[in-house]
Amino acid sequence: MPDNRQMPPSEWPTYALPPSATDRKLPKPRRAGRKMAALGVLILVLGSVGFGVWQHYQRYSQVMATATQRREFVPAVRVKEVRASDDTMLVTLPATTLGFETANIYGRASGYITKRLVDIGSRVKVGDLLVEITAPELDHQITQAEATLAQANATLAQTEANRELARVTSARSTMLAPQGAATHQQADTDRLSYQAQQQAAVAAEATIRAQRAQLMVLRQQKDYQKVVAPFDGVVTQRNIDIGSLVQADAASGTPLFAMVHSDVIRVQLFVPQDQAYGLEPGADAVVQVPEVPGHPLSGTVTRIADALQPGTRTLLTEVDVPNAGGILRAGIYCTVQLKIPRRTPSLIVPGAAVIFNQSGLQVAVVDGGIAHFKKINVVRDFGTEVEIDDGVASGEKVILNPTAGLTDGSRVRALIDNAGASP
Repeated sequence: MPDNRQMPPSEWPTYALPPSATDRKLPKPRRAGRKMAALGVLILVLGSVGFGVWQHYQRYSQVMATATQRREFVPAVRVKEVRASDDTMLVTLPATTLGFETANIYGRASGYITKRLVDIGSRVKVGDLLVEITAPELDHQITQAEATLAQANATLAQTEANRELARVTSARSTMLAPQGAATHQQADTDRLSYQAQQQAAVAAEATIRAQRAQLMVLRQQKDYQKVVAPFDGVVTQRNIDIGSLVQADAASGTPLFAMVHSDVIRVQLFVPQDQAYGLEPGADAVVQVPEVPGHPLSGTVTRIADALQPGTRTLLTEVDVPNAGGILRAGIYCTVQLKIPRRTPSLIVPGAAVIFNQSGLQVAVVDGGIAHFKKINVVRDFGTEVEIDDGVASGEKVILNPTAGLTDGSRVRALIDNAGASP
């Protein structure tokens, strides 16, 4: 018998034991266990298949129920009625303020400024003295003209005396010539001399009138040495000072001052063609200056141009605004809100209802629970609302904020939207 202690365990010999009586009876229970295991596996497989079929059926039922619900679902949409526009439309346009009267003050007399009584910002009344101009040569011209006029008066007096002498001589010669005391030639000479003296007197009188007119011109130029305000207003520009030389020529000269009458402000704006129809003098206007919020000024349209400007298709309009408080100044930017009577009917549609796609501008109108798409033509955009002149009728209900999946003919359930905004 080999010694196992001297061999590794892997090389130890093995011995088979004879089967016992108990082991010989084991095959029958083993086959029964296998049948039970197979039956369990079959039941498990059948259960899994049944559970899968049931789960698939549940999913199919859910899909069919969802499809049926989707097919029968009627979405609720907010709608708002289209309303007709008001009889008057409010139009806000940019404008520029101008003085009611504006003038550049020129000097009519040439000379030097000796006195200046006003400056930029001075408020003056009509007739107030602005500056004085000195021109010594003009005084000499006036003196010379007065002397010439005196000389002409003296010449006229001498001519009248000679005319009287010629008249007496002509009368005597005419009486003596038939009697032979004077020749007929002498009588003709005296008669023609009298006529010549008459014409000389007429010429002297004309010379006096011309000299008087010349003297009036010089004296008027003397009056022009005092420049006065032509109207009540404010001095807005000064181009001279004491000692400045003034030329009495408006074409080449420089204006002494610029004045503006600001008690009434003339607001000038240009109204577009589509808003000009219906605008007439007397329409109400509200002027607002951005830098003075909360102080609207009421005015009235006083003048409009009968023709639109071809380049811009706009109508020149002027609004007179009383400016006793001095809020407005000439040359500032402002906005004017006009109340223009509407000549062409239009409709107001909420801006949230407008759809823009490849078909253009449209709105979805609800009629009998069905949505219908209609094209519109927008005239003006007020932001929250738009004004249109075609596409829908007053009273129709348009869908607000329509979804992307909404199509023409879709069934909807309308909910009246009571919230609204005005332009």
